[in-house]
Amino acid sequence: MRIVIIGAGGRLGAALLREYRERFDVVGFNHAQLDLGAPEKFGATLDPIEFHALINAAALTDVDYCEDHRDEALQLNAEAPRALAEICRVKNVRFVHISTDYVFDGKAREPYTEEDVAAPISVYGESKREGEQRVLEANDRALVARVSWVFGPDRPSFIDAILKRAREEEKVAAVADKFSTPTYALDIAETLLPLLLESRTTGLLHLANSGECSWQQYAQWALDCCHAIGIPMRARTVGALSLSDMKNFVAKRPVYTVLSNKKCSDLMGRAPRDWREAVAEYVRTHVIALRE
Repeated sequence: MRIVIIGAGGRLGAALLREYRERFDVVGFNHAQLDLGAPEKFGATLDPIEFHALINAAALTDVDYCEDHRDEALQLNAEAPRALAEICRVKNVRFVHISTDYVFDGKAREPYTEEDVAAPISVYGESKREGEQRVLEANDRALVARVSWVFGPDRPSFIDAILKRAREEEKVAAVADKFSTPTYALDIAETLLPLLLESRTTGLLHLANSGECSWQQYAQWALDCCHAIGIPMRARTVGALSLSDMKNFVAKRPVYTVLSNKKCSDLMGRAPRDWREAVAEYVRTHVIALRE
């Protein structure tokens, strides 16, 4: 089985590439190899390749940049996925598109299901929602997988930044009034794999670890995990910031975007593991190198 991964240079794409290479013939494309800004050239690159599934993990993800570059955001996050979905429809191969929790407005106070109405409040969210719609219109056999707060060993994320600061500074802080679910890239890879091998699951699907937390709670748990196994950290607690304190943010951020994984749990026959367990494993296996 040959799998094509678009966005292999990103956090999730790199994890998928590395994990799947152990079992399958995997072809990865980074931005330099496949420019999302030129979907008219996709065919020249992909048509000669025989493959069974394609995962689009590429996107313009800088939320604030998107706010001031709407046309570019729509091109990369909506039109490019549509073109990829169309190519896969013509080739009659599996297509999976990675989307985001930012398609929701954050007004809910219980996890969002796949049936809940998407109402993004930023250009980034709008472009990703438009991408979902264009993908499903172009290819009714496509799977759109929404993920949230992805972290993993291949590219730095929030958890790596906060632990770096905690190692260097006695006082660190994170936003305490914004909630979602940290999701481990390796868990996404494991959950997504059986869905690549069958084509019955289509439409929207939430792929997230279980539970919910704020950025502050996320950071505190990661810091606690480091102290528990002897990784040297100057800070012991994570202070609280408010989303309103983040004056450098250009785009609005939804305050609550926890994704319900019930549909995914039903497909798997079990619930995805709790985010705390995933973060603890990440610290044990990938942050452990910081221990002196």
